[in-house]
Amino acid sequence: MVMPTEQEHPQKAFGWAARDSSGVLSPFNFSRRETGEKDVTFKVLYCGICHSDLHMVKNEWGFSTYPLVPGHEIVGEVTQVGSNVQKYKVGDRVGVGCMVGACRSCGSCTDHLENYCPKQILTYGAKYYDGTTTYGGYSNIMVADEHFIVRIPDNLPLDAAAPLLCAGITTYSPLRYFGLDKPGMHVGVVGLGGLGHVAVKFAKAMGVKVTVISTSPNKEEEAVKHLGADSFLVSRDQDQMQAAIGTMDGIIDTVSAQHPLLPLIGLLKSHGKLVMVGAPEKPLELPVFPLLTGRKMVAGSGIGGMKETQEMIDFAAKHNITADIEVIPIDYLNTAMERLVKADVRYRFVIDIGNTLKASS
Repeated sequence: MVMPTEQEHPQKAFGWAARDSSGVLSPFNFSRRETGEKDVTFKVLYCGICHSDLHMVKNEWGFSTYPLVPGHEIVGEVTQVGSNVQKYKVGDRVGVGCMVGACRSCGSCTDHLENYCPKQILTYGAKYYDGTTTYGGYSNIMVADEHFIVRIPDNLPLDAAAPLLCAGITTYSPLRYFGLDKPGMHVGVVGLGGLGHVAVKFAKAMGVKVTVISTSPNKEEEAVKHLGADSFLVSRDQDQMQAAIGTMDGIIDTVSAQHPLLPLIGLLKSHGKLVMVGAPEKPLELPVFPLLTGRKMVAGSGIGGMKETQEMIDFAAKHNITADIEVIPIDYLNTAMERLVKADVRYRFVIDIGNTLKASS
């Protein structure tokens, strides 16, 4: 494919960025490339705050570069399209998730799995084809190749749809790929945060029996009454865990902190699958013997390809699935990050970019 060259007429942009690993964000002026022939430019209206934004801002994964403009749950309205854009027009409701580029020719890409392309370009903190750094959605405008743009159906509210572009596809994809989407199956969801609460909604919409597994007994009412889970297990309660041994076809583990896997593997039936979608900083201990005795599997899954991401958004629209959000103004951003560290949000912060982000001098 032809790579875009350095842009001659960059677009002025502004947002909030981290300058170093202290975790503090502040106003930042920068430029986006001009709208190329295959590009869609849109006014950002909302952007979700993902747990990975926090990791990246603080360089906890070790590959952050600064200044860093986070945000990969980005939604808004198209303001300009390139001359060769075919799927979108000015005024369309669109979004961008975790990636803005891929090689488009490797085996993963030809299988519509751009998320596993070795040359995948992340939405922020990566190098684009023209050598510039990619900046995310904590900003007023976004430019992306139309291939990496998702259409947001009219019946989904933009603010509550934004987190689906990361949290949604991260949980929808493994439910589908690992065959945990068949009515009557029993699936566990570990952790009731940004990822977990959406996993429960998708699994229920697929007709699956869902058990939420959490360290916090006080989340039971929320899980069962509000989110519609069928049952709730306190992972620290030995009796509860013992009673549930060998009952689950699969488990989606959304926890990104250190936690033991042995009790979770025990909950699986023979041939059951424990799928990791959280990203703990340090390696977890994996006991092998219980895998052998039940031909059980521990797997990982990362977001999804563009085709599946659109399918996920359309499924969400059909079943009225949105994230549970707390909408915040941009100047509350640093406080929101501090609260996110303490898991003090139900269940996703979304920044009201359109109404609260103003240009700084």
